Amino acid sequence: MIDVALLSVIRRWHLREGLSIREIARRTKLSRNTIRKYLANGQLEPVYPKRKSPSKLDPYAEILASWLERESTRGRKQRRNLRQLYGDLVALGYRGSYDRVAAFARAWRRHQQEAARVSRGTYVPLVFAPGEAFQFDWSEDFAVIGRERLKLAVAQFKLCHSRAFMLRAYPLMTHEMLFDAHNHALSALGGVPKRGIYDNMRTAVDKVGRGKARVVNARFRAMTGHFLFETEFCTPAAGWEKGQIEKNVRDARPRIWHQVPKFADLAELNAWLERRCIALWSQIRHPEQTCRTIGDVWTDEQDHLMKMPPPFDGFVEDTKRVSPTCLVAFGRNRYSVPASYANRPVSLRAYADRVVIAAEGQVVAEHARVFTRGHDRPARKIYDWRHYLAVIQRKPGALRNGAPFAELPEGFKRLQGVLLKRPGGDREMVEILSLVLHHDEQAVLCAVELALEAGPVSKQHVLNILSRLLDAAPPAPVDAPTGLRLIDEPKANVTRYDHLRGRVHAG
Repeated sequence: MIDVALLSVIRRWHLREGLSIREIARRTKLSRNTIRKYLANGQLEPVYPKRKSPSKLDPYAEILASWLERESTRGRKQRRNLRQLYGDLVALGYRGSYDRVAAFARAWRRHQQEAARVSRGTYVPLVFAPGEAFQFDWSEDFAVIGRERLKLAVAQFKLCHSRAFMLRAYPLMTHEMLFDAHNHALSALGGVPKRGIYDNMRTAVDKVGRGKARVVNARFRAMTGHFLFETEFCTPAAGWEKGQIEKNVRDARPRIWHQVPKFADLAELNAWLERRCIALWSQIRHPEQTCRTIGDVWTDEQDHLMKMPPPFDGFVEDTKRVSPTCLVAFGRNRYSVPASYANRPVSLRAYADRVVIAAEGQVVAEHARVFTRGHDRPARKIYDWRHYLAVIQRKPGALRNGAPFAELPEGFKRLQGVLLKRPGGDREMVEILSLVLHHDEQAVLCAVELALEAGPVSKQHVLNILSRLLDAAPPAPVDAPTGLRLIDEPKANVTRYDHLRGRVHAG
């Protein structure tokens, strides 16, 4: 049997040392025809005819491959195993062994895995012009907020050219959080690129069509129309189409989240995240312009970004009905509205940080938004005691144990403790609280505190102090010109009236 080493020796003897074919045949014990064949073809490696070993499975190979393809698309519980497929082949007339079928299946799976590995591992490098595009994605991370470790949804933005990135944390991945993230992140990045690249998130895409066809959510389309950038949605399960932000999600954990300290609230955390991201721009080298930092390239990109427009009014609106207790339900919590809107429909607008309730074309209530995590935690009720003043004017007894009035300012609570000990004190307390409907609340509270410091307090006492607090200051003296001054200026002398009285009696 000739091999590569022997063929190399034959070529060297004949072409370099000039030995004859007869001498080479004598030394190698090979036939002269064999030596002539390899020398004439100039082959560097010996080539042997492929061995043909017919198998009883060959007539059924295509059928078995189609069955394996079909079973690979089924669920684990519905998938037929290889022993069952072997039985089906026997029913078709196969007379070979099960081991041959198993070997064919192993080779088929290995071929499929290699093909998938080639398709997954082959990419085309992408290049983005300054201001051309940004990429967006959500991630999930943990932080300690108010002594509690919370799981947060993190909105991540990245400019494709300069690689400048920005993070912002929220309790949920809802529409209003997405809109608020765009307002803050694009402002921090210095402007709006021409295009935004997203995955097929539910807050943006209502339906994924064939190819790049998408049915985009109406509110998301309104936001893109406000910021004036085009949208591009990736192919489902093709994260490499926005690989920059996918890598940013992975890199952000050791760079940022492993160093996050404790914060009192979410606003403090987001302020820290913005400062931290901007600081990292000057520390990280640009992957393409390695002699410059991300911050340097970002400075050059600013001229290519559209100027930031006014913030988008990113709310999600829903129609609610006010309960008899003047509460509106939203997100497992309840928010109060003025009593005049009880049992009536209102419009609730949910923002990332607040809840606004409108009716009859005007805002009637606004509350800081509260998030209740976990089904084991009870829903909360957020009151504004001013909303219930109209009710307690008709039902003053409800003031004693009314839940909304547990949050009264300290001065009103002290006054309530004094007045409710008197007969009719609840009615008097209601009338004092109702003063905030017509006067500034701080002025009424100041009058109450001054009345409490003076001694025995009553409604008349509070009204007297309030009126003096609200009196306008006396006008400043007027410096009249010389030509308009009186020769004899009037004097405040009341004895002149006694003179008039004497003249009247004499007459």
